[in-house]
This record gives sequence, structure tokens and C-alpha cells, in this order.
Amino acid sequence: QVHLVESGGGLVQPGGSLRLSCAASGRTFSAYAMGWFRQAPGKEREFVTAISWIEDNIYYADSVKGRFTISKDNAKNTVYLEMNSLKAEDTAVYYCAADFSGEYDCSGYGCYDRVGRYNSWGPGTQVTVSS
Repeated sequence: QVHLVESGGGLVQPGGSLRLSCAASGRTFSAYAMGWFRQAPGKEREFVTAISWIEDNIYYADSVKGRFTISKDNAKNTVYLEMNSLKAEDTAVYYCAADFSGEYDCSGYGCYDRVGRYNSWGPGTQVTVSS
């Protein structure tokens, strides 16, 4: 059993920065990929970024490319999302997700931007970008 818990959300002004953390507990050594999604009120859950150890690759949604950075501290079992140049449209609940199943045998962006790929989710952390 694996649990994910996000932290680091809050209120920030446009142009500001936040660093989100996703701490994993339990058996995490078998993770195939981890990522971040976000969901604003009335909208579908949206892919933000993912890191794949299957491919040794990182993917970003176009909306955050160049502004957000995903990274992982293996020793701490923690994935980070560094968010810079934040905009009002970045306001959402941000969710950490992980794939521990290894059921997907594919490659490329389309293998990691789907909600259904991930079998572990954190409860989310609110990010609000406002003046």
C-alpha cells in the first residue's frame, strides 16, 4: 500500500513562485512514473507534468512548459513541482499521482497525460494565484 501526500500550496501573487512537494509512504521502489495533475472548479483534471523511470524522460503540458519543473529526491521518496511565473489560470487543486502497477506498455506523452494510468493519488493541495 502506497500513500501520497501533497504540501506546499497556498496563495501567491501573479508572477510569484511556489514549490509543491509530494511525499510517498509505503513501498515506493516499484514506481514506474510519477506526475502532477491539477483541477480547477468546473473543469476536468488536467495533466501538468510527469517523470517516467521507464523511459528516463520528463513530460510537460504546453501550458506550463518553461515555467514548471518536476524533480525527485529518491532518498526522501519525494517528488517536487517548482512553479515559477505563476498566472491566475494556474489556480487549481494540484494532485500528485503515481503509477505502481506497471500495466501500461507504451511510450510518449500520451502514455503519461491520462488520469487512468495512475493508481495512487494524493488528496491534493490548493494553489491560488491572485493579487
